Amino acid sequence: MTARQFARRLVVGVFLVGALVVGGTSFRVWQVARHDDRDRADVVLVLGAAQYNGEPSKVFEARLRHARNLYEQGVAPRIVTVGGNKPGDTYTEASAAANWMVEHGVPEDAVISVGVGTDTLGSLRAAADQLLDRGWRTAVVVSDPWHSLRAKTMAEDSGLEVWSSPTHSGPMVQTRQTQIRYIFYETAALLYYRLTRAPADGLGAEDVAVDK
Repeated sequence: MTARQFARRLVVGVFLVGALVVGGTSFRVWQVARHDDRDRADVVLVLGAAQYNGEPSKVFEARLRHARNLYEQGVAPRIVTVGGNKPGDTYTEASAAANWMVEHGVPEDAVISVGVGTDTLGSLRAAADQLLDRGWRTAVVVSDPWHSLRAKTMAEDSGLEVWSSPTHSGPMVQTRQTQIRYIFYETAALLYYRLTRAPADGLGAEDVAVDK
């Protein structure tokens, strides 16, 4: 085998391996997005998204409604809301979510607000620290379908035992084009996280994929 033939085969091999990794990750993003696991847990943990002066965005509200439904169905005895704020914001994502929960019938003592973190990873690490300090290890994570695998992976890496129950309402699931777009974003963001153990801010995927 000549050096040129070896180089050609090496390039083809690397391309095929890369295609398998990307394709396999995209399939897992799609697969987890379709799976709703409502095992009994210590908490329902709902991830933050955009809020406007305390008013959750439509994407955020879809998550909150789903988390409240899980609580009412007895999946967990408490709801944990997470997410910090941007400079100048009066409310954190977590506090806006907690207020929404109480306004929509969830007892105040059943809602725990963790207003830390400007990305999924930071929010989940902060939440995991507080949960583990209280002796709670299991969580049903609520987010958008395409974000669910990355959120689940990060929460598990933060020390929690996690199930995923995606919301299937709201703007994130309205059109096939939107779904394909976010599958691509989440595939890139998850691969980036697995390689770097860092959030995907550098890709631009973090902001787009979770409506922050």
